[in-house]
Amino acid sequence: MTNSLLPFKTHPLREAIYDELHIRPFHIVSTPHQLSHLAARASKEEQELAHQHLCELCRRYSVNQPVPAAVTFQQDFGEFTVHWERHVEFYSITLLHAGNFSGEPFEHTVINLLPTDWLAGLPGETVAAFHLILDDHSLANDPESLSRYFEGQRLSMSKARDEKALIATAFRLHGDGYGRFIIQNLGMSDIQIGRLTRRIIEMETYRLLAQLSLPLAKQIAPQLSEMDRSLAEVLALVPQLDGAEEERKMLQTLTRKEAKLEMWRAGTNRRFSGSRAYHKIVLQRIEGISESKVEGYPMLSEFMNRRMFPALTTLESVQSWMEDLSRRIERASDLLRTRVNLTMQEQNRHLLASMNKRSQLQFRLQETVEGLSVVAISYYIIGLLGYLLNGLPLKQWHLSKPVVLAVAIPLVVFTIWWVIRRIKRRLIKNPNG
Repeated sequence: MTNSLLPFKTHPLREAIYDELHIRPFHIVSTPHQLSHLAARASKEEQELAHQHLCELCRRYSVNQPVPAAVTFQQDFGEFTVHWERHVEFYSITLLHAGNFSGEPFEHTVINLLPTDWLAGLPGETVAAFHLILDDHSLANDPESLSRYFEGQRLSMSKARDEKALIATAFRLHGDGYGRFIIQNLGMSDIQIGRLTRRIIEMETYRLLAQLSLPLAKQIAPQLSEMDRSLAEVLALVPQLDGAEEERKMLQTLTRKEAKLEMWRAGTNRRFSGSRAYHKIVLQRIEGISESKVEGYPMLSEFMNRRMFPALTTLESVQSWMEDLSRRIERASDLLRTRVNLTMQEQNRHLLASMNKRSQLQFRLQETVEGLSVVAISYYIIGLLGYLLNGLPLKQWHLSKPVVLAVAIPLVVFTIWWVIRRIKRRLIKNPNG
C-alpha cells in the first residue's frame, strides 16, 4: 500500500495496526446510566449471522448499519444505544440507556427495550448476560436495601479508584436469568466512570469464558483416572509377557490408549489455553479497578482468588495429568517396541542360522551333483568317441579301439571337470553375468 502523502512505500498493515489500538474504546458514560451486556460464543459463520442480525435491527429502527467487515459498531437508536463487538470466539452486545427507569433497580432493564423476536434470533450460545446500574448515589446502599436489590444473595463489594466509586455484585444469576452489578459514582468524571464500567464488563465476561473449560475438565478427570489405573495394570503385565504375539497385542492396547488420549488433548488444549488467557485478562481488569476494602464484604479480587484460582488449578492439573499419561504411554510403547524388535532379531538370527545350514547342505549336494554331472557328461562323450572310432581305420594305424577309449577316459573326465570348475568360478566371481 502506498500513501499519497508519503514519498515512500508503506506496509499494507500499517494503518490496520494503528487502528487496532482504537477499535474498542472506553464508553463515555454519564451518571445515572443503565446497561445490559450480552456475550455469545459463536463460530465464524455465526458471527457473520450476528452481523447480519445487527443490520436487521438497524433497518427496523432506520439507523445507520455497520460496514460488512466491522469489528466494532456503536449507534444511537433513540431511547438506547447499541455497542456491538466482534472477538475471536465470541461477539458482544452492550445496550446503554441514560437515566433511571421507574420502580425498583433491575425491575425495568435496557434489554427489555429490544424487540423480543430479535433477541430470540441471536446466533451462538450466550455465556455472559448481566445488567449494570450506574448510580449517582440516589440508591440506598445499606445492607437491607442491597440485599433486596440482589434478591438476598451474598454480596462482594469494593471501593474503586481512591474510593470514588462503590461496586457491588453477587456474581450470581438472579430470578430474571441475568447477573447484576451496581456502581455508585462517588466523584468520577464521565470518562473515568466509562473506563471503570468497561473494566467491570470485561472482567465479568472473561471470567465466565475462562470457566467454560471447568465442566470439560471435570468430565475428563474420571476417565483419566480410569486410564491411569488401567495403564498401571498394563505396565505390571509387561515383565510377564511370553512371546512376540503377546507383546504385539499389548502394543496395540497401548496404541489405542494413546490415540484416545490424543483425542482428549486435541479437544481440550485450545479450550484450556483460552481459559488461561482469559484468566490473565480478568486479573488485569481487577488490577485496573484499584480496589479498596468495604468493611463486612469480600472484595471482588478476594472472590476471584477464592473461586477462580481453584478452577484454573483444576484445568492445569487435568492438562498436566494428560501430559504425564502421554509420556508414560510413550515410554511403555518404546519399551514394548524394543522388546518386539529384540524378539524379531532373535527370530531373524535363528532364521539366518537355519538358512546358513541349509545353504551348506545345498552346497554339498551341489558338489555331489557336480561330480555326477562330470561322470555323466564324460560317459556320453566317451560314447560319442566310440562311435567316432568305429568309422576310423584303426587297424591300418595299428591302434586298438578299447585301448584308445581307455586312454581317452581320464583325459575326457579331467577336461570336463576343468571346464565345469572354470564356469563355476566365473559365475561366483561375476554372478550378474
